[in-house]
Amino acid sequence: MARVVSVFLPTLPTDRVRRADPSIPADAPLVIVARSGSKRWLLAVDANAARLGLHPGMPAAKAQALVQRLHMVDADPAADLVALERLTLWMLTQYSPIVAMDPPDGIVVDTEGADHLQGGEEPMLSRLVNSFRAKGLPARAVVADTWGAAHALARTIAGEARVVPRGQTTDTVAPLPISSLRLDGETVKSLRTLGFRTVGELAATPRAPLTLRFGPEIARKLDQMLGRLAEPIDPIRSPEFVEVHRSFAEPIGAPETIAKYVAQLVGRLCHALQAKGLGVRRADLIVHRVDNTVQALRAGTAKPVRDVAWLTKLLHDRIEKIDPGYGIEKLSLAATMVEPLDDKQIVSSLVADATVDVGAFVDVLANRGTYRIYRVTPVASDVPERSIKRISPVAADVGQTWSTIWPRPVRLMDRPELIEVMALLPDHPPVWFTWRGKRRRVKRADGPERIFGEWWQRTSEWAAVRDYFTVEDETGERYWIYRSGDGVDAQTGSHKWFLHGMFA
Repeated sequence: MARVVSVFLPTLPTDRVRRADPSIPADAPLVIVARSGSKRWLLAVDANAARLGLHPGMPAAKAQALVQRLHMVDADPAADLVALERLTLWMLTQYSPIVAMDPPDGIVVDTEGADHLQGGEEPMLSRLVNSFRAKGLPARAVVADTWGAAHALARTIAGEARVVPRGQTTDTVAPLPISSLRLDGETVKSLRTLGFRTVGELAATPRAPLTLRFGPEIARKLDQMLGRLAEPIDPIRSPEFVEVHRSFAEPIGAPETIAKYVAQLVGRLCHALQAKGLGVRRADLIVHRVDNTVQALRAGTAKPVRDVAWLTKLLHDRIEKIDPGYGIEKLSLAATMVEPLDDKQIVSSLVADATVDVGAFVDVLANRGTYRIYRVTPVASDVPERSIKRISPVAADVGQTWSTIWPRPVRLMDRPELIEVMALLPDHPPVWFTWRGKRRRVKRADGPERIFGEWWQRTSEWAAVRDYFTVEDETGERYWIYRSGDGVDAQTGSHKWFLHGMFA
């Protein structure tokens, strides 16, 4: 069963206007006004306008009378659609091979088979919402079994994200208003006149009278929301993408047949990439079945490559994930992320190259779902938590070297943990310390190593000091602990003790 994410961008039109016109004051309420003949109403409101009680659907004249200094901009659906398309193409390169626009203010994503690359559904939604927030766009995201359910919940939930467990779609959407079924306004108005308020009430009503009066659309939308009728997602594609296709007069389904044609598509794709001087970083295989459903596989690489054999292997490793159903009628292979790649001269040498290329190993791990692959590199900072950063495992060295003046632990805590200590101030090491409920007597100690705050980072570090000690307890375990402050002046720190790392 597929899993679908619906992303709702409630302030996309107002955010687009603010980006296009920086002269609009940040604290001024902004609304987008739609019109039909002489009728004008609010199509979208920003956060400032919403706090003043304005909401979409309100008559524009009423909003103007209620709020002074109200900025009113005429709706531009074409510009909104262009902005939505840019965001959809960005999501295509980041989250899943199957992403489509859900106009006027949403994006829909089929994440089946791709969520494990993001660490699971909940981390994926959290990362997605945070990514939009970083772009200055509030977003709400819901993952459910169907497009209709995810679309409806994304526009009704109070929070930013929600995961609907598999198989619980019917119970979850039952209390939603009938307007969430994506029906036209006149149909919704007529259903309310008949006394229908929720999706559950409508679903429990016999279909024949509703179809006789309103046509088949209500039953179709209900079946799509509840998963009784498929609603395929047509993935967005950019003309800039390098893409190759293969259609079949007779549907195919055998794994070896699929593998054969995938290899042919990879060869054609690499030939097209070579003509443009590009290498692929992310390739998406789209499988079109005869029952009008779509499946997708994604293969990513740590560096741009154009190696037919290697790309074929990466895709072949995941062919077992394909369910051909009643047969596959079309295969598409697209390079959705590319980078320049120049041809290199092959060097002949009797001495083996000492450089080890780990790119292939990283590709295998990443495509199996090990999504947090990185290596650490030193940073010019004395503060331990700032002295390293994570970079791509195949990234070039940044030019810094590791400090060897003082030893550093092999494991650094994510956050220093508070400990209880008995020690003489200001410069003596602890006699004992208690960490996680266990008291440890110190047998040997080295220090203190004084680390000063970095005043250029923030004002609270102007006088900050840490005194670090390497201590060994009676069992031979070695720890890295520090006192916040110099032990004399209270302005330098709280004089509390923390455990920050452990040695091998």
